[in-house]
Amino acid sequence: MSAMIQVEVVYALPQRQEVVTVKLPEGASARQAVEASGLLEKYPDIELDRRNKLGIYAKLVKADAEVRDRDRVEIYRPLIADPKAVRKKRADEGKVMKKGGGSAEEEA
Repeated sequence: MSAMIQVEVVYALPQRQEVVTVKLPEGASARQAVEASGLLEKYPDIELDRRNKLGIYAKLVKADAEVRDRDRVEIYRPLIADPKAVRKKRADEGKVMKKGGGSAEEEA
């Protein structure tokens, strides 16, 4: 019998975070951890093959990446807006940015 490992699976929503702890056999993949968590059934909008990416401790991984004991598998939601496009739009509008975000005019 193979050893069992414990893995956390996390899905962050705008208002809260779902954290599920699962026990898996050694050598399990990130996809298997997500499937075992039950989050795919609870949140049908999660699409691992198309929209959502996976990570382990904030580092992107493929769904077939092997997880280790006490890893934290994170399900990332797609971005609403492209950060590069937002910065370009602000630059085109001539807004001056202050350090930390927001426009510099707001401080005055």
